[in-house]
Amino acid sequence: MTQRRYSSFSSRQSSSSKRNPLGPSASWRMVLVRMILILGLCALIGRIVWLQVLDHDFLQGQGDARTVRTEIISANRGVIMDREGEPLAVSTPVITLIGNPREMSMERQDLVALAKALEEPSIEAFVNRMVDQHNRNRSFVYLARRITADKAQQVQALKLPGIESRNEYKRYYPAGEVTSQLVGITDINDEGSEGMERAYNELLRGVPGERKVLKDRRGNWVRDMPLFFKEASPGRNIQLSISLRLQYLAYRELLNTVQAHNADAGSILIMNARTGEVLAEASVPSYNPNNISGGVERNRPITDAMEPGSVMKPLAMATILESGKFSPDMTLDTSPGYMRLDNFTIRDVRNFGKLTLTGVITKSSNIGMTQLALALPNDVLWQAYRRMRLNQAPGTAFPGESAGSLPIPAVWSKSTRATLAYGYGLAVSQLQLASAYTTIANDGRYLKPSLLKLPEAPQGEQLIQPQTAHQVLAMMETVVGPYGGAGGAAIEGYRVAGKSGTPRKLSAQGKYEANSHRANFVGIVPATNPRLIMVITIDDSKQGGYYGGAVAAPLFARVAGPALRMLDVPPDDKRDDGENSRHADDAVKVTGIRQPGAAEAAARSTPND
Repeated sequence: MTQRRYSSFSSRQSSSSKRNPLGPSASWRMVLVRMILILGLCALIGRIVWLQVLDHDFLQGQGDARTVRTEIISANRGVIMDREGEPLAVSTPVITLIGNPREMSMERQDLVALAKALEEPSIEAFVNRMVDQHNRNRSFVYLARRITADKAQQVQALKLPGIESRNEYKRYYPAGEVTSQLVGITDINDEGSEGMERAYNELLRGVPGERKVLKDRRGNWVRDMPLFFKEASPGRNIQLSISLRLQYLAYRELLNTVQAHNADAGSILIMNARTGEVLAEASVPSYNPNNISGGVERNRPITDAMEPGSVMKPLAMATILESGKFSPDMTLDTSPGYMRLDNFTIRDVRNFGKLTLTGVITKSSNIGMTQLALALPNDVLWQAYRRMRLNQAPGTAFPGESAGSLPIPAVWSKSTRATLAYGYGLAVSQLQLASAYTTIANDGRYLKPSLLKLPEAPQGEQLIQPQTAHQVLAMMETVVGPYGGAGGAAIEGYRVAGKSGTPRKLSAQGKYEANSHRANFVGIVPATNPRLIMVITIDDSKQGGYYGGAVAAPLFARVAGPALRMLDVPPDDKRDDGENSRHADDAVKVTGIRQPGAAEAAARSTPND
């Protein structure tokens, strides 16, 4: 009996052990784990429901309050300097305010306050514009471009949402209107749009950087994210060929001349006769690049081509002498002071009679130049002008530089050949003209013009013999002498070579106007050892005369005299290096017009201009 009970108990225990081999305590632990997992899952589901449904607005606000944004780091634009290192264009830090209409407050009182802080001209228009941007679901709008830190602070003090600031740069031009047409300007995005700013934009602009930052919903910086940072690379500086001191002098005297003669416009260009560098160049009217509100952006000496008139005669004379058929003291008969050619009448201002070739330049005889040009083969003048680059752009990289206009010999008539010799029928810029005159001033070598400071003087290209250049210089000295038409260009202590011209202007219909002229003058100083070439144009003088010798030549003297002193060029009567006699032999051969009788009278008569 006892044995059966034990066997029954053992059997039940064995059966129970098979059903739960780990025992009863393990079973309860499994139940507990399952309950915990189920409760955790329920809590997670509840939290998701809470976050996504019940507390959505709160979370959205917190997300908006902390956003990662990519911020552009503006590159500091390079400095433009004059040849002495004086700044002509620099970048100053400014702030641009941008808004996100999705986040901005559209409450009227907030928009009105913002408009007042921004000094908007029309508050109502600003409010309507912001509401319209909001209704279109726009996320970006400029509120103010390139403003001062003080003005930006007034806006930020309102603590309105959806507004943030961006650090940028704005160009400032210390010399203002004095250098504006050469230096140029940048646009609202700090990209060069005019002048040298545009020509060398790729060098000046630099490379922007970027960084990621954490900002709150008002656009305020919270912290940087240092792993996402690319530094901005500043632009390169460039050094122009001009001297700011000479530029101020040239602009001031040009402005005074234009105003004194009630002229429409005026322009001046000064070139280094030894290097081809432009030392100063200015136009009137000009404009203030720091506050553009009208004004003229044209850089006339570089971009405007014009018929030069009689200032072309020395260049033509160099070609004539270079042919070997003529010498400076040969005589021509220009009587009776006019001639018919191809149904045109070519005239001098009076009958000069017999003139030497020097006299042709002194008196600016159209008849004399016509006779000489017709004695040359058809294309000789064209070839000479072409070698002087009078039919191609100078290659300074300045936007819109003129290539001039020179007709090809195939379309020439006899009258074309004649007029080209005295400055009609072609068009050149003042820069082209100054460069051509380096051939006369630099011992026959042509120098390419430069608006950048050169590291060393170029060799140039030999176009004519040195003796020919010296002879033409001596001829040009007589123009500034007692028998020439440009005595106003004389400078005490210095020998001056020059040539004036007064071409008539073309009307819109292509006809020459009887009462509309340009007063031109080209001067080289000192004539003994040229340092400066100056080309001046006064457009349509209406007061105090209109001839180049009366209007432009005195301006040359007022600029060249102080300029020589600035450059420490000693007067000719104080030089001790033998340069006073550099062209002495040539000057003796061609000085004055010493013909007897009628020719002597002609020498003392009023010249063409």
